[in-house]
Amino acid sequence: MDAAELKAMQSPLKDAYREDAAQAVITLRAKGTLDDQKIACKVETGRALAVAGLHPATGGSGLELCSGDMLLEALVACAGVTLKAVATALEFRLGSATVEAEGDLDFRGTLGVAKDAPVGFRAIRLAFRLDTDEPQERIDALLKLTERYCVVFQTLNSRPQLSVSAER
Repeated sequence: MDAAELKAMQSPLKDAYREDAAQAVITLRAKGTLDDQKIACKVETGRALAVAGLHPATGGSGLELCSGDMLLEALVACAGVTLKAVATALEFRLGSATVEAEGDLDFRGTLGVAKDAPVGFRAIRLAFRLDTDEPQERIDALLKLTERYCVVFQTLNSRPQLSVSAER
Protein backbone atom coordinates (compact mmCIF):
# COMPACT_ATOMS: atom_id res chain seq x y z
CA MET A 1 0.00 0.00 0.00
CA ASP A 2 1.29 3.46 -0.83
CA ALA A 3 0.45 6.86 0.65
CA ALA A 4 -2.30 7.58 -1.89
CA GLU A 5 -4.05 4.24 -1.21
CA LEU A 6 -3.83 4.80 2.54
CA LYS A 7 -5.24 8.31 2.20
CA ALA A 8 -8.06 7.08 -0.05
CA MET A 9 -8.93 4.36 2.45
CA GLN A 10 -8.87 6.65 5.50
CA SER A 11 -10.27 9.91 4.06
CA PRO A 12 -13.96 8.91 4.20
CA LEU A 13 -13.50 7.75 7.79
CA LYS A 14 -11.74 10.96 8.82
CA ASP A 15 -14.45 13.04 7.14
CA ALA A 16 -17.21 11.12 8.90
CA TYR A 17 -15.47 11.48 12.28
CA ARG A 18 -15.00 15.22 11.76
CA GLU A 19 -18.68 15.57 10.90
CA ASP A 20 -19.90 13.43 13.80
CA ALA A 21 -17.37 12.76 16.56
CA ALA A 22 -19.67 10.13 18.12
CA GLN A 23 -19.02 7.85 15.12
CA ALA A 24 -15.35 7.66 16.11
CA VAL A 25 -16.03 6.26 19.59
CA ILE A 26 -16.09 2.48 19.44
CA THR A 27 -16.05 0.13 22.40
CA LEU A 28 -13.62 -2.75 21.96
CA ARG A 29 -14.20 -5.85 24.06
CA ALA A 30 -12.26 -8.81 25.32
CA LYS A 31 -13.72 -11.85 27.05
CA GLY A 32 -12.26 -14.72 28.99
CA THR A 33 -13.50 -17.77 30.89
CA LEU A 34 -11.78 -19.10 33.97
CA ASP A 35 -10.46 -22.63 33.67
CA ASP A 36 -12.17 -24.93 36.16
CA GLN A 37 -9.18 -27.27 36.51
CA LYS A 38 -6.15 -24.99 36.85
CA ILE A 39 -5.21 -21.38 37.49
CA ALA A 40 -5.77 -20.11 33.97
CA CYS A 41 -8.07 -17.91 31.92
CA LYS A 42 -9.17 -18.77 28.38
CA VAL A 43 -9.21 -15.54 26.37
CA GLU A 44 -11.19 -15.34 23.14
CA THR A 45 -8.99 -13.55 20.60
CA GLY A 46 -11.35 -13.65 17.64
CA ARG A 47 -8.95 -15.96 15.83
CA ALA A 48 -8.14 -18.60 18.43
CA LEU A 49 -8.38 -19.29 22.14
CA ALA A 50 -5.41 -17.99 24.13
CA VAL A 51 -4.90 -19.63 27.52
CA ALA A 52 -3.22 -17.34 30.04
CA GLY A 53 -1.79 -18.62 33.28
CA LEU A 54 0.70 -17.86 35.99
CA HIS A 55 4.22 -16.84 34.99
CA PRO A 56 6.86 -19.33 36.18
CA ALA A 57 8.17 -16.64 38.57
CA THR A 58 4.82 -16.92 40.40
CA GLY A 59 4.59 -20.72 40.32
CA GLY A 60 3.21 -21.25 36.83
CA SER A 61 4.26 -24.07 34.54
CA GLY A 62 5.21 -21.79 31.67
CA LEU A 63 2.87 -23.72 29.37
CA GLU A 64 0.24 -20.97 29.39
CA LEU A 65 0.64 -17.45 28.08
CA CYS A 66 1.71 -14.78 30.56
CA SER A 67 -0.51 -11.71 30.56
CA GLY A 68 2.56 -9.51 31.03
CA ASP A 69 4.03 -10.96 27.84
CA MET A 70 0.66 -10.43 26.12
CA LEU A 71 0.71 -6.76 27.15
CA LEU A 72 4.18 -6.32 25.63
CA GLU A 73 3.04 -8.22 22.52
CA ALA A 74 0.05 -5.89 22.18
CA LEU A 75 2.42 -2.91 22.44
CA VAL A 76 4.71 -4.38 19.76
CA ALA A 77 1.77 -5.14 17.46
CA CYS A 78 0.22 -1.68 17.84
CA ALA A 79 3.53 0.16 17.53
CA GLY A 80 4.50 -1.90 14.48
CA VAL A 81 1.21 -1.27 12.68
CA THR A 82 1.31 2.41 13.62
CA LEU A 83 4.91 2.83 12.46
CA LYS A 84 4.09 1.15 9.14
CA ALA A 85 1.01 3.35 8.62
CA VAL A 86 2.92 6.52 9.49
CA ALA A 87 5.85 5.51 7.27
CA THR A 88 3.41 4.88 4.43
CA ALA A 89 1.67 8.24 4.91
CA LEU A 90 5.01 10.08 5.04
CA GLU A 91 6.36 8.17 2.03
CA PHE A 92 9.22 7.18 4.31
CA ARG A 93 11.70 4.84 2.63
CA LEU A 94 11.60 1.76 4.85
CA GLY A 95 12.98 -1.66 4.09
CA SER A 96 12.65 -4.29 6.76
CA ALA A 97 11.87 -3.29 10.32
CA THR A 98 11.51 -5.01 13.68
CA VAL A 99 9.85 -3.90 16.89
CA GLU A 100 10.82 -5.11 20.35
CA ALA A 101 9.42 -4.36 23.78
CA GLU A 102 10.83 -5.41 27.10
CA GLY A 103 9.65 -4.65 30.58
CA ASP A 104 10.94 -5.03 34.12
CA LEU A 105 8.73 -6.71 36.73
CA ASP A 106 9.42 -7.28 40.41
CA PHE A 107 7.36 -10.38 41.17
CA ARG A 108 7.51 -9.66 44.90
CA GLY A 109 4.72 -7.14 44.24
CA THR A 110 2.19 -9.47 42.66
CA LEU A 111 2.99 -12.22 45.16
CA GLY A 112 2.51 -9.85 48.11
CA VAL A 113 6.02 -10.53 49.41
CA ALA A 114 7.04 -6.88 49.79
CA LYS A 115 4.57 -4.00 50.18
CA ASP A 116 7.07 -1.56 48.69
CA ALA A 117 7.47 -3.64 45.50
CA PRO A 118 5.20 -2.37 42.71
CA VAL A 119 2.61 -4.64 41.13
CA GLY A 120 3.13 -4.30 37.41
CA PHE A 121 5.90 -3.15 35.14
CA ARG A 122 8.25 -0.59 36.64
CA ALA A 123 9.76 0.17 33.22
CA ILE A 124 8.94 -0.68 29.61
CA ARG A 125 11.30 -0.08 26.71
CA LEU A 126 10.14 -0.03 23.08
CA ALA A 127 12.77 -0.27 20.34
CA PHE A 128 12.64 -0.24 16.55
CA ARG A 129 15.30 -1.50 14.16
CA LEU A 130 14.81 0.20 10.82
CA ASP A 131 16.41 -0.54 7.48
CA THR A 132 16.36 2.93 5.96
CA ASP A 133 18.57 5.53 4.35
CA GLU A 134 16.32 8.38 5.53
CA PRO A 135 18.01 11.26 7.39
CA GLN A 136 17.87 11.28 11.18
CA GLU A 137 15.32 14.11 11.31
CA ARG A 138 12.87 12.00 9.26
CA ILE A 139 13.50 9.01 11.55
CA ASP A 140 12.86 11.24 14.56
CA ALA A 141 9.60 12.48 13.01
CA LEU A 142 8.54 8.88 12.26
CA LEU A 143 9.15 7.84 15.88
CA LYS A 144 7.43 10.93 17.29
CA LEU A 145 4.31 10.31 15.19
CA THR A 146 4.35 6.57 15.94
CA GLU A 147 4.50 7.32 19.67
CA ARG A 148 1.72 9.90 19.32
CA TYR A 149 -0.70 7.67 17.39
CA CYS A 150 0.01 4.22 18.91
CA VAL A 151 -3.11 3.38 20.95
CA VAL A 152 -1.41 0.91 23.28
CA PHE A 153 1.59 3.17 23.91
CA GLN A 154 -0.63 6.16 24.67
CA THR A 155 -2.91 4.06 26.89
CA LEU A 156 0.06 2.95 28.97
CA ASN A 157 1.49 6.46 28.95
CA SER A 158 -1.66 8.33 29.98
CA ARG A 159 -3.30 5.92 32.42
CA PRO A 160 -6.94 5.65 31.42
CA GLN A 161 -9.86 5.73 33.82
CA LEU A 162 -10.28 2.16 35.09
CA SER A 163 -13.19 0.50 36.84
CA VAL A 164 -13.92 -2.99 38.15
CA SER A 165 -17.29 -4.59 38.74
CA ALA A 166 -18.76 -7.99 39.49
CA GLU A 167 -22.18 -9.48 38.82
CA ARG A 168 -23.87 -12.53 40.25
